[in-house]
Amino acid sequence: MFGIDITVLALAALVAISAAALAYGLLFSRIETEKKAEGRVRKIGAAETDRAKIKAARDRMSELSKRRKSVQDSLKELEKKQQERSAKSSPSMKVRLTQADLSISLGRFYLFSAIFGVFAFFVAITMGAGLPVGAGIALIAVLGLPRWFVGFLVKRRCKKFLEEFPNALEVMIRSIKSGLPLNDALRLIAADGQEPVKTEFRRVVESQQVGLSVSEACARMVNTVPMPEVNFFAIVIAIQAQAGGNLSEALSNLSRVLRERKKMRAKVSAMSMEAKASACIIGALPFIVTLLVYLTSPDYIMVLFTDPRGHLILGGGLFWMSVGIMVMRNMINFDI
Repeated sequence: MFGIDITVLALAALVAISAAALAYGLLFSRIETEKKAEGRVRKIGAAETDRAKIKAARDRMSELSKRRKSVQDSLKELEKKQQERSAKSSPSMKVRLTQADLSISLGRFYLFSAIFGVFAFFVAITMGAGLPVGAGIALIAVLGLPRWFVGFLVKRRCKKFLEEFPNALEVMIRSIKSGLPLNDALRLIAADGQEPVKTEFRRVVESQQVGLSVSEACARMVNTVPMPEVNFFAIVIAIQAQAGGNLSEALSNLSRVLRERKKMRAKVSAMSMEAKASACIIGALPFIVTLLVYLTSPDYIMVLFTDPRGHLILGGGLFWMSVGIMVMRNMINFDI
C-alpha cells in the first residue's frame, strides 16, 4: 500500500512537471513578446518623461535668460543714470545742509559765515596780526571752517545711518516675509525706526504720496544720504520693480553684504590705527618741539617769527608738512 502511494505520487509529480514544461514551451514566445512590449512601453514612457523634463529645463533656462537680460538692462540703465548724476557738479550748499540735517536756510548759513569771518578778523587784529594776515584768517573763517563743519556733520550723520540701516533692512525682511507689502514695510520703518533712518524713510513715504514710485523715491534717498550702501538699496528696489523676484531674499543678501562691509571697515580701521597714531605723532612733533624751545629759550625761537627769513622757513615747513600729512592720510585711508 505504501509502495502504491509512492508510485502514484511520483506519477502525479511527473505529470505536473510535464504539463508545466508543455505550458511553458507553448507560452514562452507569448511571454517574451509581452516582456518586450512592456520594455518598449517603459522606454517610451521614460523618453516622454525625459522629453518633458528637458522641455521644462529649457523653459526654465529661457526664463532665467530673459530675467537675466532684464536685470542686466536695468543695471545698465541705473549705471547710466548714476554716471550722469556723478558727471554733474558737486552738490550745492543747500543740498549739503539737507544732508547734514540742518534746518537753517542757505541765506542764514551765509549770514552766519560772514559774521564768523568778521569776528575772526577782529580777533586776529586784536592779537596783533597785520591786515593781510587778518584778511586771510577772515577768508578762511568765511569759506573754510563753516563748510568743513557742514562736511563733518554730513559724515557723522552718514555714519549713524550706516550703523542703523542693516537693522532697518532686517525689519523690512521680516515684514515682507510675514505678508506685508513693500509700501507698508517702508511706512513701518518711517514710523518706528531709529534716526536718521527714520527721517530718510519718512521722506521716501512722502515722495510716494506726491506721486513718485517706490524705486524713484528710494533713488532720491542718495541725494540726502550720499553713500554707496544707499545706492545698493535703491538698485535692489529698482531691479525688483522692473524684473520681479524674491524681494526678501534680495534684501537679506544686501543686509548681509552691508554687515560684511561694516566688519571689513572695522578690521581695516583697527589694522591702520598704528599708522594713524604714528601720523598724529609725527604731525604734532614740530609744534611740540617749537613750544618746548619757546618755553626754555624764547629769544632763540622768536627769530623765526620776527625775521622775514624765518617767515619763509615757517611757510616752507608748513607747506611740506601739509604735503606729508596728505600723503600719510591717503596711505592709511581705504575705500571699502
